[in-house]
Amino acid sequence: MKKPIFSLCLLQFSSQLLGVMPAKSLPPPEDIPEEVLRTEIITEARSPIDGKQLTAAEYAQLQNALQTRPAATSQVNPKLRELVFLLRVRRLLRTFGVPTPK
Repeated sequence: MKKPIFSLCLLQFSSQLLGVMPAKSLPPPEDIPEEVLRTEIITEARSPIDGKQLTAAEYAQLQNALQTRPAATSQVNPKLRELVFLLRVRRLLRTFGVPTPK
């Protein structure tokens, strides 16, 4: 009769000595497994513009509208464009050590 109790105590002591803790590293039972979460269909989304919650249909419409609208082309004043070009040329000349007028 004392033999099973001794082996049980020995098992508990050896598990404590080795640092093995039985079943304490398992997640709580109410957690949803990652495999299940990966298969869920997302039915809500957030707007990339203002962060409001959208339904899946509203999100698809917004994405379609954002992709089909023409890109914003800004018209730059020709004098400003020329000034930026000259400043870039001046910076390029300075890298080669060419003196530039001020």
